[in-house]
Amino acid sequence: MPGSVADDAVKPAPAPPPANHLLERWFRISQRGSTPGREVRGGLATFFAMAYILVLNPIILSGSKAHPVLDKYGHSLSPGQVLTVTALVAAVMTVIMGVGGNLPLAIATGLGLNAVVAYQLAPKMSWPDAMGLVVLEGLLICVLVVTGLRQAIMEAIPQAIKKAIAVGIGMFIAFIGLVDAGFVTRIPDAASTTTPVQLGGTGTLTGWPVLVFCVGVLLTISLVARRMRGAILISIVVMTIVALIVNKIADIPDLAWGLNPPTVPHKAVATPDFGLVGHFSLFGGFRDAGVVTCVLSVFTLVLSDFFDAMGTIVGISSEAGLLDKEGRVPNIGRVLFIDGAAAVAGGMASSSSNTAYVESAAGVGEGARTGLASVVTGVLFALALFLSPLAGVVPSQAAAPALVAVGFLLMAQVRTIDWTEYDTAIPAFLTIAVMPFTYSITNGIGAGFLSYVVLKTALGKIREVHPLVWCVSLFFLAYFAIDPLQQAFGVK
Repeated sequence: MPGSVADDAVKPAPAPPPANHLLERWFRISQRGSTPGREVRGGLATFFAMAYILVLNPIILSGSKAHPVLDKYGHSLSPGQVLTVTALVAAVMTVIMGVGGNLPLAIATGLGLNAVVAYQLAPKMSWPDAMGLVVLEGLLICVLVVTGLRQAIMEAIPQAIKKAIAVGIGMFIAFIGLVDAGFVTRIPDAASTTTPVQLGGTGTLTGWPVLVFCVGVLLTISLVARRMRGAILISIVVMTIVALIVNKIADIPDLAWGLNPPTVPHKAVATPDFGLVGHFSLFGGFRDAGVVTCVLSVFTLVLSDFFDAMGTIVGISSEAGLLDKEGRVPNIGRVLFIDGAAAVAGGMASSSSNTAYVESAAGVGEGARTGLASVVTGVLFALALFLSPLAGVVPSQAAAPALVAVGFLLMAQVRTIDWTEYDTAIPAFLTIAVMPFTYSITNGIGAGFLSYVVLKTALGKIREVHPLVWCVSLFFLAYFAIDPLQQAFGVK
């Protein structure tokens, strides 16, 4: 009879947990409305969107054979070694972020930060000394995390500015895509024009590479509009194949493609060179360049890294729908500490400071919601250690359309900002506008903070300003006034 003991005895044993049970328990994939397939696609999309750093970082830190980047003693870094450590740190720290932070955030060498190291620090000291200052910067950020100060600052940011950060990043990342593809270019200063940028390289769209980008944008937005699974990744793969074909049949100089001309490499595997790992000196720079110079340099690195990463973490988490009702990021303590540790790792390996990458939005746009996507991205960076010749196959013109599409997705959050409240709407606007116009997330956040404090004060609402917002605003005031401060202290 139904329900009898005999019937119960012959019932089949419970089905074994699915093969991805461990993944589900660790990453909470279904709980966040995702699937393993989406996470894998998201990890792939993020990697392809940021793989350019494997080419760009060696160019910034090493220069070219004709124009190498030299330190105070005339030494330069090997491009091959820089590529190796760039991939190594990105691989290790991105996996750690995925497993420890459970966010779809990838980590790699921070653009802008590496330029500070190459063009501001290295000429005043040795390369190991410069990388030692990067390690100190990362350690200081870790201390701020451990003491709870970094998390407290994130939670003190007004909601309107948090939303504006995400929107500003959307504008910024779309602008990055347009510039990387050559659709938008800077007008040379010699032109003596008041227009800073232009369409294409001459005011018009010319050349096959730009056409590849335009077709890629149309393909990407069409797939996104159709809600097609894998839209961004499909676009990158398809346009890479198109670029390879176009480059094969047309007479196109490599320079026209930018950093990554789409050519099939002569070999797929290369042996990584770990010679730069561990080549850093914590306090050598203080001896070579002086205490004041090093303190100001570390301050600049900390402030840039601190708020650039903070903006990226908030923006990506917001777009992924992971913020709680108070606008807080899940596992924020671990996420911030891992980001700080990435800066330390970058300095110790001589790849420059590493931080969370805004291109992670490409993976979020593909549906990634958990750290499993970061693990996938990290594994791909690990493979790039040995498959470095293949890292440059995907040209910017094939990857950049993804950034434009993701820019739209992030921009959609602008509707949640109350534009009738000027004391918060104007700072939100400045945050959004300054990011792309100055090519810096940090500058946008700084403009938002300072204007917020000024407007609240002007309207007699000074008590509404959180004390930490006041403190951060003072730091930003010093950040924007760094040149007068350096002159005041006699730092060249």
